[in-house]
Amino acid sequence: MNDPEATPRLPLSNGGLPRIETARLVLTHAAPGMEARTVAFFERNREHFRPSDPPVAEEFYSREFWSGALVRAVDEFAADRAVRFDMTLAGKEGGPLVGRVSFSQIYRGPLQSCVLGYQIDQIYQGRGLMFEALTAAIQYMFRERNLHRISAGYLPENQRSARVLARLGFEVEGLARNFLYISDRWRDHVLTALVNKEFDIDAAGGLVRQG
Repeated sequence: MNDPEATPRLPLSNGGLPRIETARLVLTHAAPGMEARTVAFFERNREHFRPSDPPVAEEFYSREFWSGALVRAVDEFAADRAVRFDMTLAGKEGGPLVGRVSFSQIYRGPLQSCVLGYQIDQIYQGRGLMFEALTAAIQYMFRERNLHRISAGYLPENQRSARVLARLGFEVEGLARNFLYISDRWRDHVLTALVNKEFDIDAAGGLVRQG
């Protein structure tokens, strides 16, 4: 978590949405206008993601689908329900997406937690880019959004995810049997979590569940 090359600059404001720069990457929040690049990212990685992702309908690969999904992404950010980053190479912000990082299922009150998801273009694997992106994004979620806990799961055979999460400090908490439907069957997932040791309980605005 202390890799100097992965330490981000302070997030910049972009129409109220976060933007993070690292040594090699720019993380911008998903927003309308990114439809074509998002479709292209998933289309060229269709077979690459298939073994590890839940099934999607064919419309998932259309601009029409992402036109609505990107509007919802902004709405979810405004409602403090999710944060979704698109990754591009530094100096090539208008270029293709190289990966995506999402923090969904944000809960406040006594939980103060979220769930991490991430995907990287197959041609950029093995370069440390996802570790760099996750280090910066997690710092944002802990320092700027003041979350206490981030959960992440992965298929037992996915050793790339196992290594990057361990390097980030995530600790294995157990194995969820038949957790997600992937590749035509229910699949087990290793469950991990990272706790924010600098969580500011006073800034949390109260930890009592509402309703």
